[in-house]
Amino acid sequence: MNLSDLNNLNAENIGSWPLPVKIFGALLVFAIIGFLGWQYDIKDLKADLEKRQAQESKLFSSLEKKQRKAANLPALKQQLEDIKETFGDLLKRLPNKTEVAELLVDISQQGLGAGLEFELFKPGSEKPADFYVELPIQIRVVGDYHEFGNFISGVSDLPRIVTSHNIKIKPGEKGGRMTLETTAKTYRYIDDE
Repeated sequence: MNLSDLNNLNAENIGSWPLPVKIFGALLVFAIIGFLGWQYDIKDLKADLEKRQAQESKLFSSLEKKQRKAANLPALKQQLEDIKETFGDLLKRLPNKTEVAELLVDISQQGLGAGLEFELFKPGSEKPADFYVELPIQIRVVGDYHEFGNFISGVSDLPRIVTSHNIKIKPGEKGGRMTLETTAKTYRYIDDE
């Protein structure tokens, strides 16, 4: 078979072509069909497969995280109960509106019990925060160092939360006694009313 035989091939009579030309033609047709099939069908399926594999990887990672959380669920529930109990105990230490006056009396009694002389005891205006209200109290007392310590210690031992801020101790004018200035802050839970 030579080049002139190839030029004489008739496309209308493919059955009379020599066997090597038929095989080459069939391979060429299969290659074209395979390429077109890949181009229009398999290529999209491959992209979809890659997308789904990435999605599967994310879901598997999410499953592992959730499985770890589920394995720790009893411990987390116990921890939540402990937090609720602690929070409830702390809320009980915050006075409600009716107990604030009582708390102010307790603070002044701590000072008198420590042997201090009050020069100033002035509750300020309430300052609301997230779930509580802060009530600052300006205090100025005269006494000695140990009496100040007893007073601050007694205030911190009160059943309600009271904190001392901006503590200043100055030498006094009255026979060596000193002056303590502080801002005591107590906190009140904002109730639903």
